[in-house]
Amino acid sequence: MAAALASKCSRVGRSFLGGLGNNLSGLLSASHELTCNTFLSQQQRTFIQMRTILKVVDNSGAKKVMCIQALKARKKGARLGDTIVASVKEAHPNGKVKKGKVVYGVVVRAAMQRGRCDGSEVKFDDNAVVLVDKQGQPIGTRVFGPVPHELRKKKHVKILSLAEHIA
Repeated sequence: MAAALASKCSRVGRSFLGGLGNNLSGLLSASHELTCNTFLSQQQRTFIQMRTILKVVDNSGAKKVMCIQALKARKKGARLGDTIVASVKEAHPNGKVKKGKVVYGVVVRAAMQRGRCDGSEVKFDDNAVVLVDKQGQPIGTRVFGPVPHELRKKKHVKILSLAEHIA
């Protein structure tokens, strides 16, 4: 009789702890989710600096490039409209630009926010670049995705004319 009572108590204890465990795991996952969301919303957006991987948004043949150096005299790095020197990390097999080639590029999208004259701010989800030659003419013939109109001030009018959407 005592053994039956002990096993019944242990089953009750397990189910009680099991239920508590499920509640605790629910609380922990909700807490973890809240922490991750807070971290992502507070994530620092920085300049495009050395070793930053950028997406190529033209049809030159390159997919991804890595920034080697920002050509402007800024110490922190490149922003929208600045020219960078980059190395091609991924490329299409039949493109104009091959993997490993050192190229110039103009930053057309940056994850770091930039203030505009009217008080608004422009910020993109990714860092993107259009490849250009030494004279500043685009290598590709098409530019994909939105391009900010701040490029007009930086004298990159040809890139604006090739873009499908100006933000």
